[in-house]
Amino acid sequence: MRSSVNPLPIRLPRRLRLSAPWRPLGRSTACYGEQVSEVISPRELRNDSGRIMRALDEGRSFVLTRNSVPVGELRPLRRQRLVDARLVSELFRRAPRIDHEQFLRDLDDAVDQDAEPRA
Repeated sequence: MRSSVNPLPIRLPRRLRLSAPWRPLGRSTACYGEQVSEVISPRELRNDSGRIMRALDEGRSFVLTRNSVPVGELRPLRRQRLVDARLVSELFRRAPRIDHEQFLRDLDDAVDQDAEPRA
């Protein structure tokens, strides 16, 4: 004989229930004219991984949700920006010479390096 016991569904208090799928709130980067983070589900991540990887290469970020609840964020890593050494040496070739001893004295005057506790 098969048991037809159904577990009771978990009911969240009304203040914790989402009436619509979760979307990120406004961000300080709203001036860019488009939403910064796209909301995606695990299925979209699995099925559209190529598109998502290309978007990460372009600098876009994603919020990953499970059952419309945010669980993580995919952000592009900072890329290392290397500058050609010849270009740097050319730019600083005409820069004024710096007196090393005077530079260290100026730093000592400007920076508090006492061993006294500050708090």
